[in-house]
Amino acid sequence: MEGTSSTRRKAMARQHKGEVMIAGEQLRLRLHDEKLIKDRRYHLRTYPNCFVAQELIDWLVSHKEAPDRATAVCLMQHLMDHDIIHHVCDKRSVLKDAKLLYRFRKDDGTFPFNTEVKIFMRGQQLFEHLIGEKDSILQLRQEHGVAYQRSFPGCQLIDWLLQNVEAESRRQALDLCRTLQENGIIQHVAKKHDFFDSGLLYQFCINFRRRRRLSELLNESEQHNEEVVISTQEDNHLESPFVLHKSQPQEGRIAFQLVGSSKDLKQVTSGHRGSLYSSQLHSAGFPPFVQLTSTSVICNPKSVLRRSYTCEELLAPGAPFMKKVLTVIGDDLAWGFVVRGMAPCYVQAVDPGSPAAAAGVKVRQFLCQVNGQCVLYLDYRTVSRLVMTGPCTVVLEVMEPLE
Repeated sequence: MEGTSSTRRKAMARQHKGEVMIAGEQLRLRLHDEKLIKDRRYHLRTYPNCFVAQELIDWLVSHKEAPDRATAVCLMQHLMDHDIIHHVCDKRSVLKDAKLLYRFRKDDGTFPFNTEVKIFMRGQQLFEHLIGEKDSILQLRQEHGVAYQRSFPGCQLIDWLLQNVEAESRRQALDLCRTLQENGIIQHVAKKHDFFDSGLLYQFCINFRRRRRLSELLNESEQHNEEVVISTQEDNHLESPFVLHKSQPQEGRIAFQLVGSSKDLKQVTSGHRGSLYSSQLHSAGFPPFVQLTSTSVICNPKSVLRRSYTCEELLAPGAPFMKKVLTVIGDDLAWGFVVRGMAPCYVQAVDPGSPAAAAGVKVRQFLCQVNGQCVLYLDYRTVSRLVMTGPCTVVLEVMEPLE
């Protein structure tokens, strides 16, 4: 499990680096077109293909690529940190909003064409070739009720690579595809499998033709960092403590069930029920439960499941589960349950006084559908997002253990 998650995090980091490369190259071409990049003289020396940082910051703000100068500087610093641009003399590692000369490394031949970059460029070349074909294998396909763009069966990509002499053998083609997956260029649609020469469905993670807005880079960087934190916490959730801030019980406050350091469910007095389900899952697989004060109670957020299940086990004929359809009508505070799991998702906790409890939502139920959409193969973040962004009334199809 740790190795798989570590590989996934590395692929995410490489995918983000690829997005930075694409955005940087698109910016470089635009700046050449608008003559911001040109030969410039400084202290009796001519520097070819340079831009002035201050002029570029002006341009980014005026073209609405950044809302203000500070953000524009952050964007350019991001490109500098990824070896896309540099000071002409490499004397400065921090970009300044000043009349200083900088240059794209592709314009002066200093861009680091290392193994990762070469793999990325190979992936881009394959994508352009595939997407440009009349009957491309990259199509909109559905799996388990979810549609995936630019997707293809693994065996079809292997066949295509051989037919177009991109590989000399099926083994070589398979190795190439696995390398592309490891570098975040392609992935299994549900992020559950390595690449196989089979009918499993994969897709290109990166749309190389889409025009990037520079502001996306910072958002993706923040999202990537958050994903790494969440993923790391989830890998170690059995050992990671969860901190609850608890105040003195007062009349009218409710209790919330969660798993503590022992195997039994504990009752923890909470404050305002609304805060418990109005957020995404963060700390060690749980959302922030309550915003309270006073002393801290450390609990280990172990899974309520007696053992883990795969989607195939749940769907197997004769499996000891019963399907139910539950309608949860949210109140002013929301719904009142917590989901967890990387697929299938299950109910980790339920607020006893919530609409979810009234509708029959119970811990250990697995989520099959949310408002008619299959979610069995989705992780808890995606399922939480579907619930949070959907209507107030949520229709859940769940599978409940027969015990």
